[in-house]
Amino acid sequence: MSMEGMVAIVTGGGTGIGAAVVRRLAARGVKCVVNYASSRDAAEALAAEVGGIAVQADIADDAACRALAQAATDAFGRIDLLVNNAGRTKFANHEDLDALQAEDFVDIYRLNTVAAFQMIRACALAMREGPASAVVNVASVAGLHGHGSSVAYAASKGALITMTQSLARVLAPKIRVNAVAPGYVGTGWFEDRLGPEGFAALNARIAGATPMAMAANADDIAGPIVMLLDPDARVVTGETWRLDAGAHLDVGLARRPGREG
Repeated sequence: MSMEGMVAIVTGGGTGIGAAVVRRLAARGVKCVVNYASSRDAAEALAAEVGGIAVQADIADDAACRALAQAATDAFGRIDLLVNNAGRTKFANHEDLDALQAEDFVDIYRLNTVAAFQMIRACALAMREGPASAVVNVASVAGLHGHGSSVAYAASKGALITMTQSLARVLAPKIRVNAVAPGYVGTGWFEDRLGPEGFAALNARIAGATPMAMAANADDIAGPIVMLLDPDARVVTGETWRLDAGAHLDVGLARRPGREG
């Protein structure tokens, strides 16, 4: 089946992985709703570039999720695809058990896990009407290995992976639900904090520590996401694709700091 004419919502779609997904989907003829929380300029510029719409919504709020889904159907009359890409973290040493408080877990889970559920629920009715509807949740290898930027972040992504399986079961056969679990992704977030030289050095270090000898960028992650959304993947549901350039093949490599999230 062609993806031409399908409608997709991409949360956190104005920058990074989300923006790369939007561009790839638009190239396949998909009409995109670019959701953003604060990156208004980037989201609106991208929506104009691809002929979509930008919609501000804090998807940690259930009413905002429902309003976002309504904005998509008002604009395009349908929803076929959903990419739950928005997320947050707090950096905290795993060995320091006092570095995180209960409110940190609640804050991180609210966006990384609960918001994804709320978005799926908000879109499910419209998506059930489509011939090949699909959801991709953007998790992390942190949710598979229990490491990364903080215990709370890893736990939230692990919960997202489990939720992917649960919802794939209950939403079948009308809606497929899958997840991706990226490792390190060299986005502008790192470059803004490290500067061009520091960013280049980090990418070189990561590339030297993966079997595929590469440091992934946003487009590298967007490709598999679009593969899972493609109707040709209609036999794939409840899966989590690990996107880490093979780092998991060496346990020692997978446990080094700075690899994701």
